[in-house]
Amino acid sequence: MQYINKTMKPIILCVLLFLLSGQPLWAAGRAEIASLARDPYLSALLIDADSGEVLFADNPDAQIFPASIVKLITLLVVLEQVEQGRLALSEMVQITDEAARMGGSQVYLDPREQFSVEELLYALIVQSANDAAIALASHVAGSREAFVELMNRTTAELGMSNTRLYSPHGLPPAAGQQPDVTTAHDLAILSRALVGRPEVLRYTSTVERSFRDDNFIMRTHNHLLRQVEGCDGLKTGYFKAAGFSIATTAKRGGARVIAIVAGSADRKVRDAKAMELLARGFTLLPAKPELTAAPAQPPGATGSPSPAPTAAPAPSAAEPAGQDSPPATLPADKSGGSSWWTFFFGVATTLVVVALVAFWIVRRRSRKGRGRFTDRY
Repeated sequence: MQYINKTMKPIILCVLLFLLSGQPLWAAGRAEIASLARDPYLSALLIDADSGEVLFADNPDAQIFPASIVKLITLLVVLEQVEQGRLALSEMVQITDEAARMGGSQVYLDPREQFSVEELLYALIVQSANDAAIALASHVAGSREAFVELMNRTTAELGMSNTRLYSPHGLPPAAGQQPDVTTAHDLAILSRALVGRPEVLRYTSTVERSFRDDNFIMRTHNHLLRQVEGCDGLKTGYFKAAGFSIATTAKRGGARVIAIVAGSADRKVRDAKAMELLARGFTLLPAKPELTAAPAQPPGATGSPSPAPTAAPAPSAAEPAGQDSPPATLPADKSGGSSWWTFFFGVATTLVVVALVAFWIVRRRSRKGRGRFTDRY
């Protein structure tokens, strides 16, 4: 007991000193980075998703820390692997010790568990789960470092020239590491690439979803999904030095806009500014005709290229795009079997209408004639 007391005293003293320093325990070992958060925000951008036209810009090329918005790039890399047939959404992922040790927002993965790629993608986007990000990265590329290389290759191909990534999740960097960096302009480029994929919106428009056989309920951090008509994405991000950021999109009347608000000191202010930008976008863009689009189905769910789906009506603004759509209505039978019946029915209907009109005219004239005769006497 005396030995334990002698051993524990220095440890207890260190913990007390650490607590008195004002830093939370989770911040131990984190790199010191200056805060970028501003009021109302550090950077903002509004664009037309179809043309890329800038509708509003405020400091769009300022360097920002994207935080959990990084997970959108993780999502894109995984979906590209599925599209190329190197991965299947139904494929099971063995949870690693590294994934299980992740902190922050998570779904509390355990090394004894396995989950499908698709379930982990929902955890990645809806719950913003850092442990799901690491599990996917290790499964897809063999290691976190190799996956980050894929992420940087993807951003370079998109033309995100001011983006440099060091993690698949966007957490604050550990001591000796660099933070993920990007700009509102680059996030707009990423967002345009994402909304062009209907399968992406299946994940980003989900407000709530069960995980681990309904034992864990995941809820989105994106409050605009409930508050803004037509909003179906995309992702929020936050840590102290980064401030509150959001990449969001909404579609109304055939027009789609993308708004980026980054580095806000307050979450409610960030959301309010993002809502203002989306509303401004719809006042600037004329309504566009809705085009028929393919149902939002995950690409290559079996790991092989999927056949081109039958066109189906696009979701309305009240129903977020990317949700499972009802099957398209089959076209009417245009064979000759019923065309003659249609023709004769139309002729008969026309003759009946003509006869009724003629009868009404004759009867009206007859009444007028009797009226004139009576008035004379």
